[in-house]
Amino acid sequence: MKKVVSMVLLAFLIVNSVMAQTLADGIKMLSYEKNQTAIDIFKKLYDADQKDPQKIYWYGQGYLALDNMKEAKAIYQKALQDGINEPLIIVGMGHVELMEGGDVNSAKQKFEQAITMAKYLKGKLKGKVNPEVLDAIGRANADGGSKIGDPTYGVDKLKQAAEIDLKSADICINMGINYLKMGPDEGGDAVKAYMDAASREPNNPIPSYRIGKIYQSQNNKELFEQYYTTAITADPTFPPVYLSLYDYYAYRDVSKAKDYLEKYIKYADKSCETEYFYADYLFREGKYQESIEKAKLLESGECKTYYRTNLLYAYNYDRLGDTTQAKNYIDKYFVVAPAKKIRNTDLDIAIDIYSKVSGSEAAAATYVQKAIDADTSVVNKVKYCNRAAAIYGKAKQFSDQIKWLEKAIQLKGGTIGEFDYYNLANTAFSGKDYGATMEISKKYIAAFPDKPQGYSFNVRAAKGIDTSATLGTAIDPILQQNDYLKKQNDILNKDSVANKKAIEKNTSILYSNFCYLMGYYNDVQKDVPKALEACDNIIALYPDVTSEQNKFGVKIKDALQKSQSKPTGTKPAANGKHQK
Repeated sequence: MKKVVSMVLLAFLIVNSVMAQTLADGIKMLSYEKNQTAIDIFKKLYDADQKDPQKIYWYGQGYLALDNMKEAKAIYQKALQDGINEPLIIVGMGHVELMEGGDVNSAKQKFEQAITMAKYLKGKLKGKVNPEVLDAIGRANADGGSKIGDPTYGVDKLKQAAEIDLKSADICINMGINYLKMGPDEGGDAVKAYMDAASREPNNPIPSYRIGKIYQSQNNKELFEQYYTTAITADPTFPPVYLSLYDYYAYRDVSKAKDYLEKYIKYADKSCETEYFYADYLFREGKYQESIEKAKLLESGECKTYYRTNLLYAYNYDRLGDTTQAKNYIDKYFVVAPAKKIRNTDLDIAIDIYSKVSGSEAAAATYVQKAIDADTSVVNKVKYCNRAAAIYGKAKQFSDQIKWLEKAIQLKGGTIGEFDYYNLANTAFSGKDYGATMEISKKYIAAFPDKPQGYSFNVRAAKGIDTSATLGTAIDPILQQNDYLKKQNDILNKDSVANKKAIEKNTSILYSNFCYLMGYYNDVQKDVPKALEACDNIIALYPDVTSEQNKFGVKIKDALQKSQSKPTGTKPAANGKHQK
């Protein structure tokens, strides 16, 4: 009798334990990124009933959140082998296929199969699809990086789900994630989707947190703090918001960062990740050797395979100036890190490290491109392009530098500012690509005719092409620059000290240009009248007869005039000497 009572009591305790932790609890923990807690709940539910498609689906989702595609796949395959041919299980298989890098169309076939199976056959929803299945499809396409899944397809299915289920915030949250995967232009739609989610579940912290993440990516401190505060007010135990705030303040305010990190560790699952972030904090605090020692402890215990430890080493060795070690660990990190776990800050340190290794410019640029692909902010994308351009510029690989500068311009919508023109012209000139410099300079002048740099680059590049000063390449650019400089001198207020200096500078350039013209017209073109005209311009520039410039102009003019009365066969050189 006692044995029977004990068995009944045990069964009661098991059932009570499962009932205490519902599927909704597990789903909430998963959305809070408390993945191990979620898996523990799902496993208990699954072990109690391995025929329930919802429990099977979410158990597999727990492993997908841990990037354990193998285990998730095994769970879904077992269900199908056991004859549980349900829509959610088929969607789960499609989800795994996407995360394994499989063919998107193959995964879509599974999703469409699940949709066909999930249609209501009667009642007021007859012909419509179970929104839970549509949401699962949207979730599958929202998962992973921008190259995984089809977010447009995901949004379409989620819109259908939102029309049927008017209460689920999860549908709108997944919709927002899919919008962001579609590109930065969809940021507004993503925010709208998250706001719709918040209106459906006002006490859910995730919509506000997600909006905050968008504004953080745009460096809009006022707005992201506003939405993060709203998320914390909705649920102070929501861990991801504290981690995002820690990331922001880690390099800005160590004290604040520590406070947010402590809250993150308090509410998140105790894991290798929380241990890692403590070591990360030591690095942020400047305690590099202590951070390295903490990393070694991680490696020696249960966290020996934790992928981010390599990143921690890379950070510390880079800060200690050991670029070889830093490069070694950053390479290891990207070999083992799951694609969807890689952050732009991880790519930033890779760019920094490779930019310090001579001959590794292409590798640094590869990480730049990955960062551009992952970032949703156009401003940030442009910054990354300029970063790559600077790396190539430092290596004097100017053609590659120009490509990245042009890419930055394209990202800004093709509108080229004066600074852009200056960068392009300066880069082309530094690389001695004088033809490209002149083409850029002409556009520079056309766009900004009141700025001097376009004219200057045009003349310098033309002279670079014609080093012997015999081809005449520089003549038109010089004449164009002369017109500009004369107009500027006429406009400038000669009583201003600053303007006087500007006039002196312009006059000096004009003097050099007239000397060039005088030599070219006399020595190459043998056009004495034009050479004399250049002399007259020099004398007009410097009317003071005691100045060296005036004396030079008068001397050459006298020599040229005398040459016109001499017998044919001799001619004066621009330097005043005669030659045969």
